[in-house]
Amino acid sequence: MNFLSKAILLFTFIAAVNAQTLPTGNVIFIHPDGTGLSDWNATRILYYGPDGELNWDRMTNLGIYKSHMLNSISASSHAGATIHAYGVKVLQDSFGMNGKEEVAAYSGKALSIMEEAHAAGIKCGLVNSGSIIEPGTSVFVASSPSRSESESITKQVVMSGVEVILSGGEEWMLPEGEIGFHKGEGKRTDGTNLIEWAKDKGYVVVYNKEQLMTISPKTQKVLGVFANGHTFNDKSEEVLEEEKLPNFKESAPTLAEMTEKAIQILSKNQTKFFLVVEEEATDNFANANNANGTLEALKRADDAVGVSLNFIKENPNTLLITAADSDAGGLELLGDSGLDPEKNLSNNEKNGSPIDGKDGTGSLPFLSAPDMYGKRLPFYVAWSTFGDAHGSVIAKTSGLNANLMKNTIDNTEIYKIMFATLFGVYLK
Repeated sequence: MNFLSKAILLFTFIAAVNAQTLPTGNVIFIHPDGTGLSDWNATRILYYGPDGELNWDRMTNLGIYKSHMLNSISASSHAGATIHAYGVKVLQDSFGMNGKEEVAAYSGKALSIMEEAHAAGIKCGLVNSGSIIEPGTSVFVASSPSRSESESITKQVVMSGVEVILSGGEEWMLPEGEIGFHKGEGKRTDGTNLIEWAKDKGYVVVYNKEQLMTISPKTQKVLGVFANGHTFNDKSEEVLEEEKLPNFKESAPTLAEMTEKAIQILSKNQTKFFLVVEEEATDNFANANNANGTLEALKRADDAVGVSLNFIKENPNTLLITAADSDAGGLELLGDSGLDPEKNLSNNEKNGSPIDGKDGTGSLPFLSAPDMYGKRLPFYVAWSTFGDAHGSVIAKTSGLNANLMKNTIDNTEIYKIMFATLFGVYLK
């Protein structure tokens, strides 16, 4: 008996001994990648004011999130997603595996939580504002020794059988030389056209917001291909201004629109479902130190939270859970009483940290939405890194089994809370 087999038997025994029975229902996991508490505070202030409220604020239970890896204090997106999908610590360079080795989930099975759910007849969906290869969603149905194996990862996601797949990434679905709907060229070297494959398997394929919004109510399976790469332009404010590009591509649906449509399809006939949603732009814009893009992206993630909370009102047998795996860019918010809203900011704080106003470095400060007295207050953003900091990540829950969220939780416990709600067993 090899090591993996022994580990699976051990985990299965532990799970059986420590099981706690709970009510089951739907799970919606929203992952605004790379967001810490400061990101949420800045988004609230910008869009709703210092006294306002995000949809995220209305979620009922929260926990301080411990994001360390098996061999690292700092997280990576692919290892963080693997921990969410399998419930066990892995090495920092892991994509649905533990480094280059197979990994058994905390349940004891050599399956991710979504693979286990789908095998049990639960409808499943993946929604991402980024490319289909982004690990925040793809790791739930794909494994690879390397994050860079985009062809293999894309093929695994499309062929996973999950009912809803909405993202960008057309370039990895088409053979080399083939021009796609979004005018980009395919990159697959195996000659496979995954879009045609999906059509043959009964998927309705849509390419933009209008097509997604008008698909038949009878649709059972859908593949959304909303960009050649990402549905956003993850560059600095200055580069986007120079290239005359918006933060997000106008033809693509928003994260909230994708989330709402995914829920409609998956919840049809009141079947149990599991939906994983990622706003990838929060991470990518923050890694580019683009405050404007980061805050718009997080507003979009919060809108998706609002869609999910509205669904829970009518369907209380649903858990909504949110968490990031790191704090990208280390965003901090500043705005003292002497800040002049009509004067361009300097390029750096006194300690050298780069700072951003509403249009990037050296621009005017952001202005908050009105506070309770009708005042709009100026503020700006300071950055600590281009990378993914440990930061102050907060996880939250609402709905069914929301009380499983503790005051302080390890990243492995995201899996346990979702598993408990899908299968009725809390694995201790």
